[in-house]
Amino acid sequence: MAVLPPRELDDGCTDTAPKELQELSHSAAVLSIAVSDEYIFAATSNGEISVWSLGSYQLVQTIQAHRHSVLCLFLTSDYKYLFSSACEPIISVWCPKTFVRLFEIYSTYDVGDVFSVVYSAQRDTVYIGTQTASIQWVSLKDAEREGSAESASHPDKRQHRFFDSRAVGGTSTPRRTEDHYALIPRAQALLEIDSGAVEQYAHFGWVFCLRIARGPSVLVDADEDVLVSGGGDGTIKIWRLTDDGTDYGDGDKVNGGIVKLLTLGEDDGQSVLCLEVDGSFLYAGKLDGIVELWDIDTQQKLRVIKAHDDKVNSLKMSFGLLWSASASGSASSHSTVHDTKDAFGSSSEVSQKYQCLSRWKAHGGRVLSSAVAVHGQDQLFITGANDNTVRVWRVNSIPTESVEAVDHLENMMLKSLEDFVSFKTVSSRPDFTEDCHKGATFLGSLFKRLGAQVEMLSTGGLHNPIVFAKFSGKFMPAEKRKRTLFYGHYDVVPADTKAGNWQSDPFKLKGKDGYLYGRGVSDNKGPIIAALYAVSDLLQNRELDSDIIFVIEGEEESGSRGFQDTIRRNKALVGHVDYVLLANSYWLDDEVPCLTYGLRGVLHATVCIDSKLPDLHSGVDGSNMIFEPLSDLTLLLSKLKDRKNHVNIPGFYDGILPVTEEEELRYDDIASILIRRNPANGPIDALKRSLMARWREPNLTIHRYNVSGPDGSLISSHATANVSIRLVPGQEVEEVIKSLRAFLAVEFATFESDNTLTVRIDNKAEPWLGVPGNYIFRTLEEAVMQAWEVPVSSANGAGTVTGEPKKMRKPLYIREGGSIPTIRFLEKEFNAPAAHLPCGQASDAAHLHNERLRYLNLIKSREIFKTVFGKL
Repeated sequence: MAVLPPRELDDGCTDTAPKELQELSHSAAVLSIAVSDEYIFAATSNGEISVWSLGSYQLVQTIQAHRHSVLCLFLTSDYKYLFSSACEPIISVWCPKTFVRLFEIYSTYDVGDVFSVVYSAQRDTVYIGTQTASIQWVSLKDAEREGSAESASHPDKRQHRFFDSRAVGGTSTPRRTEDHYALIPRAQALLEIDSGAVEQYAHFGWVFCLRIARGPSVLVDADEDVLVSGGGDGTIKIWRLTDDGTDYGDGDKVNGGIVKLLTLGEDDGQSVLCLEVDGSFLYAGKLDGIVELWDIDTQQKLRVIKAHDDKVNSLKMSFGLLWSASASGSASSHSTVHDTKDAFGSSSEVSQKYQCLSRWKAHGGRVLSSAVAVHGQDQLFITGANDNTVRVWRVNSIPTESVEAVDHLENMMLKSLEDFVSFKTVSSRPDFTEDCHKGATFLGSLFKRLGAQVEMLSTGGLHNPIVFAKFSGKFMPAEKRKRTLFYGHYDVVPADTKAGNWQSDPFKLKGKDGYLYGRGVSDNKGPIIAALYAVSDLLQNRELDSDIIFVIEGEEESGSRGFQDTIRRNKALVGHVDYVLLANSYWLDDEVPCLTYGLRGVLHATVCIDSKLPDLHSGVDGSNMIFEPLSDLTLLLSKLKDRKNHVNIPGFYDGILPVTEEEELRYDDIASILIRRNPANGPIDALKRSLMARWREPNLTIHRYNVSGPDGSLISSHATANVSIRLVPGQEVEEVIKSLRAFLAVEFATFESDNTLTVRIDNKAEPWLGVPGNYIFRTLEEAVMQAWEVPVSSANGAGTVTGEPKKMRKPLYIREGGSIPTIRFLEKEFNAPAAHLPCGQASDAAHLHNERLRYLNLIKSREIFKTVFGKL
């Protein structure tokens, strides 16, 4: 793929954005973000904390945390506590693993909104910065002397300056209450900030930000915590943390536990909106888009960095870079590499350049918060904004030396899928023929790069090639190795974007709310990539004992043209096969993993009626002496089914297999689960009847009519209709074709028409019925259960999750109403049992707009394939 060179901005920075992995959407503005080793926590303007999985980007929990906008989240470095503050005088302390509300902290002194919270593990103390320009604190050790919600000093009980003010003879204003107030979990303990634990007028403005740092070494011990605060008055203050009642030599007891050590920036009235600390270096984000760099030890301002064109709302230090986010919607990264010599050869503590590496448009609104994290090999920068989104950026590639370096560092499976989706492999349209061949070449190159023997098998004519790839088991003699054939297809159906139905470019992989969007991502490119990287995992771990053969065609969405003949011609190349595996369907819903053991077959036919006369005018030539082809066709097709959808072809239902007791139990299991998850699916008997009709009963459908001549008042000389018949196990395709032709011929003869009848068979596929109890299905079942362990959730407070213990449930064994022409052919051609693993969810929208695959499903599918390939 072509890589566009970065564009250099006026200040020498480039506009190259890091790779956006996911966009997580919310119903309100995102005001603060915190990230643990498991979760992304996003605080919003509707008082909620949304919890997303860091690994899969799935929404795990939404907590109603406060009554009003949550302004600040602070997560302790050991992930023991998560603190939240809001536009209210309440601070909450949460367990970031179970989401239990541990403490409710409130002050006996007026605080207004609480803008910032930090925690010193050294002192087990929480410090808050408030709208009333104060800094207040409380030790979590004080939980032993917890307060009470009934206390007169609790914010819900004490005199309110607005609601409880009244003139003589007047009444108090009713306090505002809303339904969501009742959703806030009850805290396990209440902590009351003592009236003495307040530093009034810590700043002459709102206290926007707090940080815990070490030093400065000239004033305190190097390993001693200090508090750094930034305020609306433009100053930065360093505070020593003390215990109540400590005497520091002047005979006076320190009131409250913090002592001001120094003040920075007294000559500047611009508000300090955010702070970040790197050793003795202190970074301060300010109103007009600048970041000030201070040395705490020397109390000197070393540099002013013009980072953005608007307020710098967030600063983060990680991966050797300074990350900033702005009210303009932009984010940027700056190098923090410190030179040892300046331009004159003298010793210097700060780089002479301090250059901006990249600045990009991160959001369509104001970026209000950010966080950094590491997950696996990915280094992440995460931003939240008032456009109601959180965006996750992979920043491994900044700075980058080359495209190859980027590829080496990025998640290769996701990168491969992104590249694969970008090829417009639409097999039904001739204008995409070159794209199909390019997609096949890309896939073949990827197989080869990961260690496979690759052949491109021509299917003849203009049909797309089949990609054949063989991974040989390295650690077992060839005569003892089992051989598994994985079938898939790289072609896709068209993606119509003219109506504006697609939320993003269908041929550009887009991550959103834990899903990957793009044409073919679910059908069938995502499962192919998952299977490929599963084999790669086994090779790298020296665990591949069997041969894995990939046969990936490019015509599945167009009837698998040329597939069977090509496989037969290359049967010696494929060799013997022990098992056939494919992954080209979906679960019944979005929750329960499934295994597919049956597919209906299909017969596509075109019924034609032709007149020996040319097209005629219905007014000039129309009479009861003319046998109109369209009338004949309509009457003939009406004979195929009765009013109850019963197909009238003789012997049509004769060979259908009866329902066994074991199968009946499967339908009971499926129906009970679907109804338990959604009662609207019931009653159970009706649901079972519906499933059986879709999966194990045949059906005939008339799709469309076509006539000769232009629109108007014509008697068309030629009329056709497309008919499809879905077949089930027990029905033989060739027998049904013979019966269909004979039935139509007999019925047409009764018309005594001058017209002629032709029945053309366009496509056919046999039905398939696997054996759920055989070895390949048992292996798949075990792998699915192992991958999809389901934690048993229990309510705690407002729906919190304990996560223990874990329960494994068997996947549902299902059949499909659709058809895959190749599966029965491969099973018969190689005399090998086949099995079908659905990778996607029911809502994946394959063949529709906004096709998607859940990222978690992609990861789990890779795990399942790895287990299955290893055991088979």
